[in-house]
Amino acid sequence: MKYHHRIWAASSLVLGMFAAGAATAGPTMDKIKARGAIICGVSQGIAGFSIPDSTGKWSGMDVDLCRGLAAAVFDDPNKVQYSPLSAKDRFTALQSSAVDLLARNTTWTMQREASLGMNFAVVNFYDGNSFMTKKSLNVKNARDLGGASICVTAGTTMELNVADFFRANQLKFEPVVFVTADETAKAYETGRCDVLIADSSANYSRRAQLQKPDDHIVLPELISKEPLGPAVRQGDDQWLNIVKWTHYAMINAEELGVTKANVVEMRSSTNPEIRRLLGLEGNLGEGLGLSKDWADRIVRHVGNYGEVYDRNVGQGSVIKIERTTNALWTKGGLQYAPPVR
Repeated sequence: MKYHHRIWAASSLVLGMFAAGAATAGPTMDKIKARGAIICGVSQGIAGFSIPDSTGKWSGMDVDLCRGLAAAVFDDPNKVQYSPLSAKDRFTALQSSAVDLLARNTTWTMQREASLGMNFAVVNFYDGNSFMTKKSLNVKNARDLGGASICVTAGTTMELNVADFFRANQLKFEPVVFVTADETAKAYETGRCDVLIADSSANYSRRAQLQKPDDHIVLPELISKEPLGPAVRQGDDQWLNIVKWTHYAMINAEELGVTKANVVEMRSSTNPEIRRLLGLEGNLGEGLGLSKDWADRIVRHVGNYGEVYDRNVGQGSVIKIERTTNALWTKGGLQYAPPVR
């Protein structure tokens, strides 16, 4: 009998620990709260994802994820410090705690997660490598590129992808390698290579910035899978969950029709899913170490995923990338979030 009592007592203790609900404070959140800002590692300038304007104000999809995190933690989307990083330096910056997360159009791969001490939280943009070239070369598809010189950025998945593509198609090419994405794009623009390889979204972004965008074409083939998303250091589950659920809050808000413009009005909704998302029923934010209205803050300050997509890379931007795989799952895409309950 005593044995069963001990089992019951131990089980009750464990259940009590889980039932308490509050997250154990992690080292990253402690530092962020003490600092009063989140440090986001971003790109050195990719329009639509993370790029500063002439006044130093950053914008883009990755920037909006950082702003959403600051809204959830501080109720202030401006409490973010942006740290522009090259492809070569980004992982060291995360590993050394120079940044709290990478929100820098970085591809989620097995090798990076298994060997570099990092966890990818979510995929906030489904992408793939593609080629951009000059229309004057009269290239119609990627298999017409045999013998071409190709500008590629060092330290990226593109180096392996382009080699795999030409090897698989028994074609030759000349790699022209540069350290930063900016150097690679400028080399293409000044004619040091025939072709630029980049994520398809980055190619559309770069083309929009060229002096004569209509003189260039982004070829239709995607030669790789590039699931892009934010990454954090391993070993801090609380911070990983906050990054993950900030993105999921934006997805759920779009699915439920909650927007930056109507979020205050939606607080009077009788829909239980909306009421839980906005913190009007239950206290689900407590489990993340956040306030009840953590998701309300994100949508009120930044917007839902569809709004973020549209103004940065979609039809409301100069880039105008179709949603396709980045549409909600209810509309044939891959963006899907677990429920807030």
